[in-house]
This record gives sequence, structure tokens and C-alpha cells, in this order.
Amino acid sequence: MSEIRPQYHFRQTGVGLDAWFVERLVTLSKNLPLQHIDPTKIAELRENHWYFHDGSVPTPLSIIEHARLINEADLSFPVILDSAGRVMDGMHRICKAVLIGRSTVAALQFEEDPQPDFVNCDPDDLPYDA
Repeated sequence: MSEIRPQYHFRQTGVGLDAWFVERLVTLSKNLPLQHIDPTKIAELRENHWYFHDGSVPTPLSIIEHARLINEADLSFPVILDSAGRVMDGMHRICKAVLIGRSTVAALQFEEDPQPDFVNCDPDDLPYDA
């Protein structure tokens, strides 16, 4: 898994911010059935997906960074969805697919969501070294 940069999926819950280690999600999802979904149907495209915690705001530099990640996104890797169809890994791939006009994108979807790796956490306190 060394080709994946250390990263987390964050989700606001009733107790605070929970985090899932993406490398673990990739491992847990590898045997799920591959499906093809319409990327324009992803709810997070119409929500505040990246700027919802710690007072983060979309600055020009942060938007440039997301644009770079979208441009570099590799659509050969499937996105990972939770049991409700929400993105746990692959939002930059979803954005790229929409941007270039793809009608489908490969996806793996959990039937039962894995437990988070960190509950009620601060993203700045998580380990990011490879």
C-alpha cells in the first residue's frame, strides 16, 4: 500500500469528528463487488465536503491544491463508499470524472460501515508519517 499517501476520511458525528485511515479502508474493501456508479449522483458534490471542521475555509491556495489533486487523480482506482453511498475515499476521483464528462466511475461499497480508527479526534493530532 505504500503508493497511497497517508490520509484520513473525516466525518462529523454526534460525538465529534471521527476519522478512518484510508489505507485500512482500501484493505477492508478489496473483496467487495465492483460496481459502476454515476459520479454526478454523489451527494457530496453539492455539500461542503472539504471545509467543514476546524474553521477551515476555501482559500485560493487550498482550491489550487484540490485542483492539483483532482488533476492527478487516477480513475483506475475505484472510489470507496459507505453503506449509504457516501464517499469514504475518492472525492478527487469523483470530481475528475465529473469534470471530464465520465458517465460512470468504478466504486466499492460497504454493506456495513467499518468502525472509525479515531473517535472525536482532532485532525492535527493524527499520525501522518508513512
